[in-house]
Amino acid sequence: MSTTPHPALNPGVRRREVLGWAMYDFANSGYTTVVLTAVFSAYFVGGVAGGASWATFAWTAALALSSLLAMLTLPALGAWADLRGAKKPLLAISTAACVLATAALAWVGPGDVALALLLVVFSNLFYAWGEALIAAFLPELARPGSFGKVSGWGWSFGYCGGMLTLGLSLAYVLSAQARGEPAARFVPVTMLITAGIFGVAALGTFALLRERALPQLDTGAKPGLTGAFARLRHTWQQARRFADFRWLLACTVAYQAGVAVVVALAAVYAEQVLGFKQAQTMMLVFLVNIASMLGALAWGHVQDRIGHRLALGITLAGWIAMTVLAVLAQGPGLFWAAAVLAGLCMGSSQSAGRAIAGLLAPAARRAEFFALWGFAVRLAAILGPLTYGLVTLLAGGNHRLAIVSTGLFFVAGLLLLKPLNLARGQAAASAAH
Repeated sequence: MSTTPHPALNPGVRRREVLGWAMYDFANSGYTTVVLTAVFSAYFVGGVAGGASWATFAWTAALALSSLLAMLTLPALGAWADLRGAKKPLLAISTAACVLATAALAWVGPGDVALALLLVVFSNLFYAWGEALIAAFLPELARPGSFGKVSGWGWSFGYCGGMLTLGLSLAYVLSAQARGEPAARFVPVTMLITAGIFGVAALGTFALLRERALPQLDTGAKPGLTGAFARLRHTWQQARRFADFRWLLACTVAYQAGVAVVVALAAVYAEQVLGFKQAQTMMLVFLVNIASMLGALAWGHVQDRIGHRLALGITLAGWIAMTVLAVLAQGPGLFWAAAVLAGLCMGSSQSAGRAIAGLLAPAARRAEFFALWGFAVRLAAILGPLTYGLVTLLAGGNHRLAIVSTGLFFVAGLLLLKPLNLARGQAAASAAH
C-alpha cells in the first residue's frame, strides 16, 4: 500500500494504519450480522426456546442485560484507557473474549436457554467494549474535516466483513439444508465461522494500528479505577461546557434504540410476521449489508461536504420512512424495499454518529468521551429491543405494533438533534484539558 500521505489523514498517519483500523470493523461486523441479526436471534426464538411466547422477550432481555453491563463498565474503561494510554491492550482483551464467547455458542442446542442467554450476554458485552475502543482511534487518524469520510471507510469495509461472514454461513446453511440437516446441526457451524473470521481479521488491526496516546499519570491523576472514576466525575461536573456532546448523547440514545431493534429483531420480524425461511432471512440481511456498505461509503463523503448534523438528520428521516414501509408490508416485496432503505440508513447514520462524537471529544480524553458515546449506544440497545419485546408480550405477539413503537425512537432522535451546535461543541472540546 502507498506510503504517500493522504489529505484526509493526520500528519504521520500512513494509509496502512487506516486499513488496520478499518479491519476491525471488517472483523466484528460478522458478529452483529450473523449472531444478533440473521441467524442466532431467530434460531434462539424458534429453535432453542421452541417458539415459546416468552422467547422474543427473553432474547431482548438478554441483550438489555449485556448493554446494562456495558453501560456500567464502559465509562471507567475509557477513562482508564486514557490514563494509561492503553486502548490497544484493552481492545485485544475484549476481542479475544468476544471471539471465544461466540465460538462457545456452537455448543448451544434446543432447550439450552440458560447457556444461550449467558453466552449472548457476555459476547455482546465484549463486542460493546471493542466497538467503543476502536472508535476512539478515529481522531488520531483523520483530520477533523475528514472524520465523516474516514469513518465511512471503516463502516463500509466493515459491511464487507459482515457479508463475507454471512455469505460463507449462508453457503453452509444451504448445503446443510440440501442434505436434510436441521437448524440444530448447521447453526452451530455458523457460529464457528463467525468467530473464526472475527479472530483472524482482527489480527490485521493489531499488526497495523499504532497506539499514539501517551499515559497521563504524570498529571497528578490517581492510577487504576480510582483515577478513572475521578476523571468521570470531573467530566460530569463540567458538563455544562459540553452541552452539545450531551445533546449528541441524547440523540444517540433515541435513534440508536431504533437501530438496535433492526439489528436484533429484523430476522424475528421477517420470520414471525411474513413467514420468511432461514435462508430467505439470511439473503435479506445480505442485501441489507450491501446497502449499508454503499450508504456508509457514499454518505461519509457527503456528510463532510454538507455538514454532519444535516447528514444525520437526513438519515433519521430515512429511518422513519423505513418503519412506515415495514408496518405496511403484507408480503415480501415491500419488506425487501424497507430492508434496502434500512441498510442505506444504517451505514449512513452509524458513520455520521461516530464522526460527530470524534469532533466533540477533547483530544486528551478521546477514549473517555467515546466510552460515554458507547454508554449511550448501549443504553439505546436496552431501550429499543426491550421496548419491542415488551410490546409484543403485552400485545399478544403483535410485531406490527412493536415496529410502530420503533419508529417513535427515530422521531425522537430527529427532535433531539435540532439543538446540537457543532461549532460550539468543537470550541468546548478544544478548550478542554
